[in-house]
Amino acid sequence: MRYITVALAKGRLAKKAMALFTKAGFPCEEMEDPDTRKLIFENKEAGMRFFLAKAPDVPTYVEYGAADIGIVGEDTIAEEGRKLYEVLDLGFGKCKMCIAGLPKSREVLDNGSLIRVATKYPNIAKDYFYNKRHQTVEIIKLNGSIELAPIVGLSEVICDIVETGTTLRENGLVVFEEVLPLSARMVVNETSMKMEKSRINEIIDKLTANLQN
Repeated sequence: MRYITVALAKGRLAKKAMALFTKAGFPCEEMEDPDTRKLIFENKEAGMRFFLAKAPDVPTYVEYGAADIGIVGEDTIAEEGRKLYEVLDLGFGKCKMCIAGLPKSREVLDNGSLIRVATKYPNIAKDYFYNKRHQTVEIIKLNGSIELAPIVGLSEVICDIVETGTTLRENGLVVFEEVLPLSARMVVNETSMKMEKSRINEIIDKLTANLQN
């Protein structure tokens, strides 16, 4: 039997995903060893393999067939824009992608003038402003604390993930608009969905049943 390979985004999301896989009858004891140096973890009985990857790489592994299934946040899926099937909202890791800034920036945002948008997610920001708001903006890609950009005058607004909003409030920023709701999703390689349809559907069904419990 061919192994079904699952790529998991490293960190909290991977731990929650493995708890769900275990509950659904697809455990992987090898992954529970905190000292392991292994990169690929197997459940031979279930015919499944798991590996951890940086979140932005998960859709790439899935699109190119190195993984049949990926578990990653909707922010990464939307930003990477890979060819794959998004089959299941796992419901955990919930947050929102938002446009935020200092209160004084609301006016320049609303009057449609050319503004600068700082973000870790240039593709999401571009799609939102160009295709939904029909507004021309200058996108500035950053890797660190996005909240800093409007405070020091680098940008008028930011496009970033908001969980509780505490960091924004502590720095005098407010949310202007919600871009899209985010949570962990299951994605599947297009060829795998055709070639291993019954096995992948069985995994989806068992995960779904345990999401509802």
